[in-house]
Order: sequence, then C-alpha cells, then structure tokens
Amino acid sequence: MLRRLLRLRALMSDARGEQLTRAEREQLEAELADLEGPKRRAVVEAIATARGHGDLSENFEYHAAKNEQGLLERRIAILSSRLQHEDEAAASGVVTVGATVDLEREDGEVMTVDVSSVGGVSPESPVGRAILGRAEGEEVEVEAPRGAWRARIVSIRRSA
Repeated sequence: MLRRLLRLRALMSDARGEQLTRAEREQLEAELADLEGPKRRAVVEAIATARGHGDLSENFEYHAAKNEQGLLERRIAILSSRLQHEDEAAASGVVTVGATVDLEREDGEVMTVDVSSVGGVSPESPVGRAILGRAEGEEVEVEAPRGAWRARIVSIRRSA
C-alpha cells in the first residue's frame, strides 16, 4: 500500500508546462480512464473493508485507504485539467504541439511542418520557437543558424 502511495505522489508531480504530443495525450487519457474506473473502485472497496474492522480512530488501514483516495482524486483532477487545457489550446487557432503548419517563405517556397517533439519539427527548434502560439496569416521571423528568414503562416491543422 505504501508503494502505491509513493507511486501516486510521483505521478502527481510530473505535470509539465509544455504541450502534449498525440502519444502523450493518448497515454494520459488511458491513465485517466484507469484511475476513474478500476483504481477508484479498488480504493472505495478498500475503504469499505477497512470500515468493517471497527473503530475508525485507530484504524491504520482506513486512514491509509482514505489517504490513497485523496491522492487518486488529486491525480484525476490534474489529468482532467491538463487534457482540458490541451483541448482549449487546440481550439484556439494557434500553433501548438501536434499541429501541422503550412508556411510560405518570403522567397515563395511553401513548406509543411509537423510540430512534434518526436519525428517532426521540435518546439525548441528555431522554426518551432518562431511559430508556436502564432495564428494563421501571421508573419514570423525564424532565427536559424544559417541566417534569419521570414515566412507567413498559411494554414494550421491538427491531425485527428
């Protein structure tokens, strides 16, 4: 039981300020479903079993189960909030991680980039930094190692 408490505390502390990739989002959604379903039922059963042992004031199992319930509910709240924030960011019409962006460079070249920490343009790259948080039609300046260049964001879309 103590091991589960420590694991829940570690999970609670991993909330990050950056945006999610599709794989990270799917992982959080799966974790949320597990926490709201089987894990929540298990904690409720543990509390009910501990209550059956009598006096609650000195019942360690009861207090441990209630503490675990509090940690579980806090993690559920964190995950729900994080996923809601991601939905709002995606609906905002600005470039976020997971977006596919069409750029038209000042020299007329059109390029399509996928903003992703894995397998695309990194949010920390010069292009990623220039376009994150920007809206369709905005002009951006990319400070690249080979020199600065300008582009206009033609379209932003999210993969389903």
